[in-house]
Amino acid sequence: MTHSDPGVDAWKEHTSAFDRVRSVAQTVSEPRSVSWIAEKAAVSENTARGHLRRLVEMNVLLTFDRDGRTTYAPDPLHTRHQTLRELLDEYDHEGLIALKESLQTQIETWRGEYGVAAPEELRTLAADTETAEETATVRRTANDWALTEYRLSIVEEAIDNYTTYSRRGTASA
Repeated sequence: MTHSDPGVDAWKEHTSAFDRVRSVAQTVSEPRSVSWIAEKAAVSENTARGHLRRLVEMNVLLTFDRDGRTTYAPDPLHTRHQTLRELLDEYDHEGLIALKESLQTQIETWRGEYGVAAPEELRTLAADTETAEETATVRRTANDWALTEYRLSIVEEAIDNYTTYSRRGTASA
C-alpha cells in the first residue's frame, strides 16, 4: 500500500491508525469490508481488522455477513447517543427549544412547498417529475427531510430528558 497523496500523509502523521479506522468506519452509509476500510484509512488489513474488532466490542460498530464476508457499519444506537451528547454539549435547554423550532419550520416549509406530509410521499413524487434536475432536487429534499425528522427526534429526546442527561460532574464517590 503506497500513498503519495499529501492529504493522506498529513492525516497519517496527525492521527493514530485506530482513529483513522474509527473515522472511516463511523461514516460509512452501508456496511463495508475490512479491505475497503483499510484502504480508506491508509492502514494494513490486519491493522484494520484488529481495530474494527475492538470497535465492535465497544458497541461503536455492528458486523454484517455479506456473501460469507464480514462487513462493518456504525451501530445506530451508538450514533444516536453520540449525537444526543453533542447536542447537550452545544445547547442549553432554551437553545434546544430554538433548534426544535427551526427544524419544525423547515419540515413545515417542505410540506407546504410540495403538498405532501412525509418524505416517503415526496419520494413517490420523484417518479412523476419531468427533468433529471427536478428528480434529483426532489430526491435530495426527501433525504434532507428524513434526516431533519431524525434530528428532530433526537432534539426532542434531549429536551424531554434535559435535567437528567445534562447533569455533569454531579456524581459523588
